[in-house]
Amino acid sequence: MPSATPLADKVAAVTGGGGGIGGGISRLFAEAGAGVVVNDIDPALAAAAVGDITSAGGRAISVVGDITDAAVVAEFHRAAAEFGGGRVDVLINNVGDYRPGAGRFIKTDEADWDAQIDITFRHVLRCTRAFLPTMADGSGGAIVNVSTVEALRAMPGIAVYSAANAAIIAFTRSVALEMADQNIRVNCIAPDMAVTLQVPLEQMLRGRPLEQVARNIPLCRFGHPDDFAEVALFLASDQSRFMTGQTIPVDGGTMTAQGWYRRAGGRGFTNLPDSP
Repeated sequence: MPSATPLADKVAAVTGGGGGIGGGISRLFAEAGAGVVVNDIDPALAAAAVGDITSAGGRAISVVGDITDAAVVAEFHRAAAEFGGGRVDVLINNVGDYRPGAGRFIKTDEADWDAQIDITFRHVLRCTRAFLPTMADGSGGAIVNVSTVEALRAMPGIAVYSAANAAIIAFTRSVALEMADQNIRVNCIAPDMAVTLQVPLEQMLRGRPLEQVARNIPLCRFGHPDDFAEVALFLASDQSRFMTGQTIPVDGGTMTAQGWYRRAGGRGFTNLPDSP
């Protein structure tokens, strides 16, 4: 039977760990026994996550700052290593966002590209590079990167966003191979249809009726942060000890359906989680 605290005595560092998917991961990892280092650009979200964790009897600290800043990455790593007594067992590269350019790729410019790559991919390189030596000097570790299903399918108007997230998936595979002999596993989740503080239900619907959007989701609801956090916990814990280099879509079945479900009519929308 799996342990109720699969991350007992572990130290986990979570970027964007104050709210949304990252906030769900921070809180769940603490429940699973980990001491959690929460990075967030929003001081209030970081404080809320740490407060929730410590009030429930867990251990957590925060490092407030923009993870796209190399100096913040360095401080995040320093604080995590100090918090863990020189050891960090889990890194969650969660931060990502869509930076809209001028529309189709032909209308975008290098400033658009840089903004998207910085918020999506460059900090994943920096954080991974900072934390890998600490994991290698210890007994190994687990890295979970957060990409998106938009890296696995084509949509117009988001070419650089899709490409930057696809780079996360390719990077996951390569680093997983490079670090396997150091007992460091690297995996990835690809979310879709997530309702969070940052992306509330109204933004997901974009003026469309709920029933229309529901027809794209075989499981007939949007994802809640806990839906994604549970998969991240599986990948971060020994429950996935024989897995590395993998990307798991966490999408309510949208990638499996590939539009067929919508064309077939769907079956309505039930059990919608409240936006946190």
